[in-house]
Amino acid sequence: MMTEQAGPRQLVGDVVRAEQVGFDFSVTSDHYAPWLDSQGHAPYAWSVLGAAAQATSSIPLTTYVTCPTVRYHPAVVAQKAATLQQLSEGRFRLGLGSGENLNEHVIGQGWPSADVRHEMLEEAIEIIRALFGGGYVTHHGTHYDVDSAKLWDLPDQPPPIGVAVSGPQSCRLAGRLADILIATEPKPELVGDFERNGGGGKPRIGQIPVCYDPDRDAAIARAHDQFRWFGSGWKVNSELPGPASFAGATQFVRPADVAASIPCGDDVEEFTELIRPFADAGFTDVALVQIGGDHQRPFLDWAEKRLLPALREL
Repeated sequence: MMTEQAGPRQLVGDVVRAEQVGFDFSVTSDHYAPWLDSQGHAPYAWSVLGAAAQATSSIPLTTYVTCPTVRYHPAVVAQKAATLQQLSEGRFRLGLGSGENLNEHVIGQGWPSADVRHEMLEEAIEIIRALFGGGYVTHHGTHYDVDSAKLWDLPDQPPPIGVAVSGPQSCRLAGRLADILIATEPKPELVGDFERNGGGGKPRIGQIPVCYDPDRDAAIARAHDQFRWFGSGWKVNSELPGPASFAGATQFVRPADVAASIPCGDDVEEFTELIRPFADAGFTDVALVQIGGDHQRPFLDWAEKRLLPALREL
């Protein structure tokens, strides 16, 4: 459920249909702005997830990912996650990350360096886990204060915590503190670093954008229009402050560049070959992001009949 490319009611309808066609899980981005103006949306993810929890019955729900350090205080994230775990009857997974300037600058507190962001994320996870444990929590740390906080509505089982990674430092953090690895690149070294630092045997979720359309040229054009930022890498994507910045940074990206890394069209073999590297790298799950808010239903119908059977064979 990519909040950057569809409104709240459609996102809920899309995940209902995804459950019907047989997807194993869903993920939801948590943005204050889209990457590019052409995507055109950014509803509040937690309201969407609450509605989705009531509209579905079996498909797992996941924040992919929430930044619990700047725009949200970690104590508030813990409360939201506990509530959603109850609403979904145990189907929620709390995906966390160090965030992007695009979404976090809006509260006017500046954008920390990457090292500081990792420090903040580690402290935030400690606070969230303490609150999941029940009882009152008081914390006076380097970055956060918590004064006699308690979650009054705790689920029987707290939601598992996933952490988004992009390199060795974040993998070490995730290996120590996370229940799930989250990544957007099929790099075996990410899985290896995660496992060596305590992540052995834990789920590892990857992500790849896809652009289904019976007209391959139309699919490539849409992927270029809305998703050409994806290949810039996290060191760039985490720093830029707004859609205009992403438009400028990607002005020389060609449609052919996008088509080389994003499966476009309706050739199932092309889709499976570009998704296969995640399996080869040791990921246990892959989230598929269909590009274009107006093209979710045709994709879901096609996925039910063609793509999901092929991926399950793979």
